[in-house]
Amino acid sequence: MIHVHNFIDGKYQPALSGATIPNVNPSTGQVYGTIADSDENDVNLAVHIAQKAFPAWSQTSLDQRFAILNRIADIIDNKMDELALAESTDNGKPLWLSKKVDIPRAASNFRFFATAIKHFSSESYYDHPATLSYTLRQPIGIVGCISPWNLPLYLFTWKIVPAIAAGNCIIAKPSEITPVTASILGEICNEAGLPAGVLNILHGTGPNTGNAIVSHPDIKAISFTGGTATGKHIISIAGPMLKKLSLELGGKNAAIILDDCNYEKMLKDTVRSAFSNQGQICLCTSRLLIQDTIYDRFKSDFTHLVSQLKVGQPLETNYKIDQGAIVSKQHFDKILSAIELAKEEGGIVLAGGNKITLPPPFQDGYYIEPTVIEGLNQECRTNKEEIFGPVVTLQKFSSLDEAIQLANATGYGLDTVIWSSNTDTIHYLANNAQSGIVWVNCWLVRDLRTPFGGVKQSGLGREGGWDALRFFTESKSVTQQFL
Repeated sequence: MIHVHNFIDGKYQPALSGATIPNVNPSTGQVYGTIADSDENDVNLAVHIAQKAFPAWSQTSLDQRFAILNRIADIIDNKMDELALAESTDNGKPLWLSKKVDIPRAASNFRFFATAIKHFSSESYYDHPATLSYTLRQPIGIVGCISPWNLPLYLFTWKIVPAIAAGNCIIAKPSEITPVTASILGEICNEAGLPAGVLNILHGTGPNTGNAIVSHPDIKAISFTGGTATGKHIISIAGPMLKKLSLELGGKNAAIILDDCNYEKMLKDTVRSAFSNQGQICLCTSRLLIQDTIYDRFKSDFTHLVSQLKVGQPLETNYKIDQGAIVSKQHFDKILSAIELAKEEGGIVLAGGNKITLPPPFQDGYYIEPTVIEGLNQECRTNKEEIFGPVVTLQKFSSLDEAIQLANATGYGLDTVIWSSNTDTIHYLANNAQSGIVWVNCWLVRDLRTPFGGVKQSGLGREGGWDALRFFTESKSVTQQFL
């Protein structure tokens, strides 16, 4: 049994109330540990500790911050096997995926912002006669970071690292569904020499812990990744308090596939973009829009490849699995309900659509076949609401205007993928796509210097690069007129 405690002031401790919640292994459906269930008393304690740590940390030199953040990255690399095993056990994703993407990316986040903060500059202006104006960018103070369950350590570090690099102290809440690697990060930060109180990690549910973080008057900014409904709830609390907000929310992303694309590359990458991490990535393409001239060919080839994807327990070593377990029983049931709804709406299941029962001891795990559905229009719930699982729909189009109309016909606007070799087509679609991110002839190629975020119901603000450092700082304008 693994017992996950809060990390406050550089030390692990249970919730002050002693309350816990069970931690379930999604590959078996069995409880394998407990998680601290924090409340406002724990948040008050963590904020008090962070306030004591802030003056010294905010004045720490950039060279010192750089060195500490890089040491953390090195330790993450050295603990690759331990962290990857914990991530796959906790989340249900294949072990190879944790080793290839999640844990390396967490280390990259530390290295990137360790360097970025040393190059983070501010503006200065000279005007005649002898007036100098310049901008200071100073840390906010105490900030709250709330991260999701789908890419646990990867997205937890994506939030906390720029905040730490900018000189803030953090009250961070990882998802209660996947808390283990965030907990391990506490001991890594201690080993690397991060001062106690700079990073405080609180575990628990959204209603208990999340609400207490968002509503605390001394937490001046909130960075959240998760569902759109939760984002709106956060706005209702933090908005009237005039807190800074960065919200990375849901998506219902489209891939627009033209008949002049590199077909083989498109086919391979579209399978990946649809079903990576069991489709549990906000950037996954859940709506595939295919030009009518290649629709039948694509449908045949795509469903054939999808039917060959292997689903298995996450730690399988005898052969490579493509998909592991769905993260929780609640989400497992939601996805299966969404598939049934698609059938009721007239959808035709071309591949998958069923739960999978593995041999013991994994017979109670949460496994679903990769699912492909056609025959639905853009007005149905299946094509409008986020499923966040291994389910995609196929639709055909005949003109560029029809393609962009279909792509934009949801309340979300996170990313759009365009597959074409015609530069005029590419620029027309990219310009008209209502999304914060556009990938052309690729998917999930991320330069950490570029802004990340969506429009419409997909969120507020941008993360990554200078955008993240600007969010976690306040600008101050200083003007001097020389005598």
